[in-house]
Amino acid sequence: MGPRSVAVVGSTGSIGTQTLDVVARRPDEYRIVALAAGGRLAELAAQAAAVRPEIVAVGHEQLIPEIRDRLRAEGLADVAVVAGTAGLAEVSTTADVVVNGVVGFTGLSSTLAALNAGRRLALANKESLIAAGPVVQKARRTPGAELIPVDSEHAAIHQCLQAHGARPDCAPADGCRPSSVQRIQLTASGGPFRGYSTEQLASVSVEDALAHPTWSMGPKITVDSSTLMNKGLEVIEANELFGRPAGAAGHGIGLDDIEVVVHPQSIVHSMVTYRDGSTIAQLSKPDMRLPIAYALAFPDRFAEPFGAVDWSTAGRLDFEPPDRELFPCLDLAYEAGRIGGTAPAWISAANEVAVEAFLEGRLPWTDIAQVIERVMSRHDGGSGETLDEVLDADSQARKYAEMVLP
Repeated sequence: MGPRSVAVVGSTGSIGTQTLDVVARRPDEYRIVALAAGGRLAELAAQAAAVRPEIVAVGHEQLIPEIRDRLRAEGLADVAVVAGTAGLAEVSTTADVVVNGVVGFTGLSSTLAALNAGRRLALANKESLIAAGPVVQKARRTPGAELIPVDSEHAAIHQCLQAHGARPDCAPADGCRPSSVQRIQLTASGGPFRGYSTEQLASVSVEDALAHPTWSMGPKITVDSSTLMNKGLEVIEANELFGRPAGAAGHGIGLDDIEVVVHPQSIVHSMVTYRDGSTIAQLSKPDMRLPIAYALAFPDRFAEPFGAVDWSTAGRLDFEPPDRELFPCLDLAYEAGRIGGTAPAWISAANEVAVEAFLEGRLPWTDIAQVIERVMSRHDGGSGETLDEVLDADSQARKYAEMVLP
């Protein structure tokens, strides 16, 4: 049996580059057959020269001539080139394992293509699951399809449930969640502004927001961490992965059984508490290569200790509740999750627009939550049961967000 084939979507981003690093350590077991990136063509061509894939995707058709020229210069004239949403979907059906490291709603096409093709999806693109939860849940039931989360928190929960003998890879509506699970605790670093006052938050800059204390991530996710929106979206994602989504039948925990606790050391990545009071936690150093390797190898594990902790020097582990008044995005996400339907799609889209405006210097950090709240006040109550409904919800929310930007 040959090496397992891997497609890396979002290959030039943080998750993508770390995936290539992980795979390079096991060349006899894994082989990159597809790469996809929105732009950054020089980096994409260099990656292709290193791994020699069968197919490469770029974000737009007008980029095809340039990437072809770059590939030809690397001696890769025979590599297939595709583009756009259809291209992302195509590369997401070419491998045994698809790593979706795209940031934002754009990653939805890869998520659905991989699952509908019966592939293993190593999912780091939380927005596609959040915005299109009901649609993704249907795709998860495709024979052969697997969804293994790559977010450190959700990979931690997956491992905690696996340690208990549960089936963390099944869809919640299938009734496979153990009744002994009482609560899930998602840990949050608190971001760069933990402990700030209202006055301090009023003057934070883009550079301040991008200075994350423990993780190295892309700009959008780093800003989301600073507002705690990242953690709010992760609550919705955790409920879709492991709980009982709004309106879903069956037993199991619900959204309000998923707690957020601030843990500034980022050593405990999440916890599961059972009805007898026992809590199982997953602990490691902040290193995204660990959950990436876990998703590639599950149910096996890599031998490389990516996140090993030296317990003789680990020091203290602190926990505290989040400040929900200074960081209102957390509760806005909880409310969207309770509403269900297209509400998560709306909040995800509104947040993307607001964060982009902040990064471009068009919106103060403190106004990100205000823009989102104003957009959510217009939510139309859609069910989000079809892909067309999800796409329409995303479009509407983005339109309203642009309208309410100052």
